[in-house]
Amino acid sequence: MLTVIVPTYNAEPYLSQAIGSLLNEKNIELEILAINDGSTDNSLAIMQDFAARDSRVRVIDKANQGYGATCNLGIREAKGDWIAILEPDDWIEPGMYSDILAFAKREFGDPNKLDIIETPYWIIRNPDTPQEVKLHCAYRGRIKPPRQPFTIHDAPHLLAHHPSIWSAIYRRDFLLQNNIWFKEIPGAGWADNPFLVETLCQARAIAYWPKPYYCYREETPEKAAALAKRDPLMPFNRWNDMVDILERLNVTDSAVWTPQITRGFTYMGIMIEHTGIEGHPEIEQAIHRMFERMPQELVFANPRVTPAAKKLYAEYMGIANPKISYCAYAKDLVGEGLYNVWNKGPKQTLKMITSHFGSYNARAGK
Repeated sequence: MLTVIVPTYNAEPYLSQAIGSLLNEKNIELEILAINDGSTDNSLAIMQDFAARDSRVRVIDKANQGYGATCNLGIREAKGDWIAILEPDDWIEPGMYSDILAFAKREFGDPNKLDIIETPYWIIRNPDTPQEVKLHCAYRGRIKPPRQPFTIHDAPHLLAHHPSIWSAIYRRDFLLQNNIWFKEIPGAGWADNPFLVETLCQARAIAYWPKPYYCYREETPEKAAALAKRDPLMPFNRWNDMVDILERLNVTDSAVWTPQITRGFTYMGIMIEHTGIEGHPEIEQAIHRMFERMPQELVFANPRVTPAAKKLYAEYMGIANPKISYCAYAKDLVGEGLYNVWNKGPKQTLKMITSHFGSYNARAGK
């Protein structure tokens, strides 16, 4: 059996689509745990209506505690051998879980020999607008482990992008035996960040099925900006949580650390874009603390970190005359551009480039 946890807080406009998409799963023993996290809209009533019509839906109603606590309750309550998460504003295409488990049985004999089964996903950009578009995620075609099953050291690209914990399924005993839980933070709190690192770095048997099913409604730029201004330290806090896990697990592989360094600079860039540094000593302190935890040699060797960001790092760390390769950055930029043309198409790639340089110019005051 597979248990899908639907952690819900005020998701009335989307919840019927989310749960409805799960009910299309026909060839698998399925439990849907619809957990109401103290919603103040009609989410609970929608859940109860589905439960009345389909015995696979079980509703749990509780006071608001946040995304992490709600997912943890789901893990504890689950009856399935496997755990999945569907966020209530997303949906899946038919056959996701039955296809994944059929692949595992076909390739490995017993799916329970695996810890995690990963898949790519669909990005729904500009959702629910006339400009809505369905795009491949940023690691399509990039997960090429030398063998299956594998560990994260064979496919560190899984750590390099959006923490898409919901496009995977997890063996419940793997989570319990390794004491893996979500960080219980008020609200959403980016609790998926540490869970991503904890699961992938503890897993000893990961499998990858390269077909996307999960449809992720991407946040609008306005929502992202509002979040950044409301809690500008949250991205830094979650980044530090991820590093705490790497250090606790004694992870020293530079291939695993490199995407974590890239993520740190990405989060810093988001905060600088939306709030700036000047007049925000708490952000400046957070950046300095983050830089102190980054292995220096990996920062300067990382082609994804811009020369300007490396100069800022050197300034904060008191490094005089740092050796910065502009050629490596330019080569990586060209490579990423070509990949995006293949993965998302020329039109979307042009939009991404325009948006990137628009944000750069805004930060530079141009």
